[in-house]
Amino acid sequence: MRKAVAFTGPSNSGKTTLIEKISNKIISTYKIAIIKNDPSDKAKFDTQGKDSYKFYNTGAEVVVTSPKRTTYFSHKQKSLDEIVDMINDFDYLLVEGLKYLPLPRIAIFRNEIDESYFPYIKAVAIDDTIDKNLIPKEIKILDLNNVDEVINWVLNNAKEI
Repeated sequence: MRKAVAFTGPSNSGKTTLIEKISNKIISTYKIAIIKNDPSDKAKFDTQGKDSYKFYNTGAEVVVTSPKRTTYFSHKQKSLDEIVDMINDFDYLLVEGLKYLPLPRIAIFRNEIDESYFPYIKAVAIDDTIDKNLIPKEIKILDLNNVDEVINWVLNNAKEI
């Protein structure tokens, strides 16, 4: 069984923090994989002068392996299926961003709602800065500060992939 669910929302809404809390809480029971979208391509994974940095700058696909980790640096954007095939060994995949992927999705809102997310989501995780009456009735409302409630939704709504 491999299942996936996605998290979306405006910058600084708390997506990473929520995914981190969920992963920390269920990692002892389930194998967890996480994909983070970096739409503005600003993440840096290696430092200038290191061998892997030099290898990557040649334009090659680079894998760095050690006794405790394997890191893959690619110049090609990968589809969800390609990434799932690479990771392969997980029970739950938590995806941050990529709002157009056809996955059950939770939007995270704090301070204000962005209604443009509504067509893509099944649930919202909000705190008390959001008026619940502004959320359409067909969207499940979750308490952003109740990780167990969000985990329960994830376990019951994640899509088999």
